Amino acid sequence: METRNVVNNYLQALTARNLHVMHTLFADEVDWYIPGNQAVAPWLGRRKTKAEIMDFFRLLWQETIPIAADIDHIFIDGKKAVIAGDFKTGMLRTDKICESLFFVRITVENGRIVKYHLLEDSHAVVQALS
Repeated sequence: METRNVVNNYLQALTARNLHVMHTLFADEVDWYIPGNQAVAPWLGRRKTKAEIMDFFRLLWQETIPIAADIDHIFIDGKKAVIAGDFKTGMLRTDKICESLFFVRITVENGRIVKYHLLEDSHAVVQALS
């Protein structure tokens, strides 16, 4: 139940772009990874601290505007969760739209996210930013 509550709170805060709530959901140290070309999309890559993760959201939200997101499934198994879906995002720098499926692997311990790995179509992200 704890994992489901954290995941639901995360998704609500993400939708609302509520950085204050986001801050409460992550542990001080997190195994964070979103692969992709950091030279083109500087919000991608590895991060370890809550402060770095908050910087991720600030940068992402300065550079993008959400258009649509659909979650197909949320799988919960103990402390682990996988969120599967697709999104459509506007890139403010280029006025292009990126569409991608995504999968997020989350691990929750003591009511906080300790692992967050997101897979998306990083090629589509780079193309939308070029």
